[in-house]
Amino acid sequence: MQTWAVQDAKARFSEFLDACLAQGPQMVSRRGTEAAVLVPVELWRRLQITSKPSLKDLLLSDKGRGDLVLPPRGQARRRPVQEVL
Repeated sequence: MQTWAVQDAKARFSEFLDACLAQGPQMVSRRGTEAAVLVPVELWRRLQITSKPSLKDLLLSDKGRGDLVLPPRGQARRRPVQEVL
């Protein structure tokens, strides 16, 4: 995977895009730190299909819903109160 500085990716975007389509994902760095990746749309769609469900999907689904098991009340011991002088 080739790494492009953000200013190079902006200035030579057509070349950046062509490299992505011909060679695969291209990394973009900002001030020497990896910041983003440009990937071909086919790879992006494949990744989206195989990815785990989002938090929204999990919250709206019926998976994992069940009874909440709580311990019976009154079974917990309390610590004795210590006086501070």
